[in-house]
Amino acid sequence: MPDRASTVQQVVLLILFVLPGVSYQFVRERMRGPVPGERDLSERVLRAIIASIALDAIYLVTAGPEIVHLIKPAHRGWYADAVASPRQAAAIALTLFIAIPAAAAAGMSQVERRRRPARFHPIPTAWDWLFRARAPGFVRARLKTGRWVGGWYGSQRSYASTYPNPADIYLESAYQMGSDGSFGPRVQRTGGLYLRMDDVEVLEFLETTPGGPEKPAIAEKKEQQSA
Repeated sequence: MPDRASTVQQVVLLILFVLPGVSYQFVRERMRGPVPGERDLSERVLRAIIASIALDAIYLVTAGPEIVHLIKPAHRGWYADAVASPRQAAAIALTLFIAIPAAAAAGMSQVERRRRPARFHPIPTAWDWLFRARAPGFVRARLKTGRWVGGWYGSQRSYASTYPNPADIYLESAYQMGSDGSFGPRVQRTGGLYLRMDDVEVLEFLETTPGGPEKPAIAEKKEQQSA
């Protein structure tokens, strides 16, 4: 049966060598955004390990004896000082594993932004941004076949996919559509309308009126008259 104490030591040492790089990599991706070279999981893990090695080396150069004494005090058991002063050990762990790697990642990101000014938004796609806080309204789409379809995107039963799933949308009610994209009456006993963006050529969102979804035809007529 394996020695449990030895297993715990191995786990703790693994955390010591890996966690700083993981924290660094996480903050870097949040501030800078993903890059093509890091789409592969193995590439991201490798970068995190390299960052951990660099940070651990800096820690040992600047405070090596103190860190070693905290892990293995002289003539005492492993992590004896950490067990005796858990709050101090927790503060040191947060500093070494979270605070310093996050600060290093933030500083590196700021330097890169000054050299290459660019704006990164954490929302991955325009599709996700569109539906992040989308208000209810009418949606119409021209399919690749040239046919128009449309319906009501509500806040209760309508749904739009999110990254990384393929873009699609479910409208909770469907409407009859004219050949020019104008809204007709609501489809009787409609159970909704499902659209895959692979089949759509143009997707359009219409401003709603105070009357709500029961007046799409009126809103459409007003748009045609103003045009």
